[in-house]
Amino acid sequence: MAEKRPPRAMVGAGNEEFWQGCDNGELLIQKCGKCGHRPWPVVQQCEQCGSDALTFEAVSGNGKLASWCTFERPYYGDLMPVPYDTILVELDEGPWFISNPKGFANTEAELGMPVKVAFLDCEDSHGAFKLPVFERA
Repeated sequence: MAEKRPPRAMVGAGNEEFWQGCDNGELLIQKCGKCGHRPWPVVQQCEQCGSDALTFEAVSGNGKLASWCTFERPYYGDLMPVPYDTILVELDEGPWFISNPKGFANTEAELGMPVKVAFLDCEDSHGAFKLPVFERA
């Protein structure tokens, strides 16, 4: 059964490829064809060189835990009952990715802990989707 989530902030132009990749079990991140930089979130021009030669490429989904926090205020009403954990992952390919932990709580988190992407069946006001979350590697 799909988990109910708040509406995705990243929908619309430029983000379709990302969500299609998630639906296919792939974490797609942009890569600049000029300088190789991997911006995240999705941009229209490279943050490093200004080029618009950006393409989406699958990344490994591996990374390490860089930070974490627990939200204790109900920002999303009943859709995200508090408390809930959020993590910051530094992907092996460079970008930092905010997500949720899967299979561990923030009380078990360790700085630099290896993690890998997993995809959670979710549903929001835009419909069904797969949300990238991270579990222990």
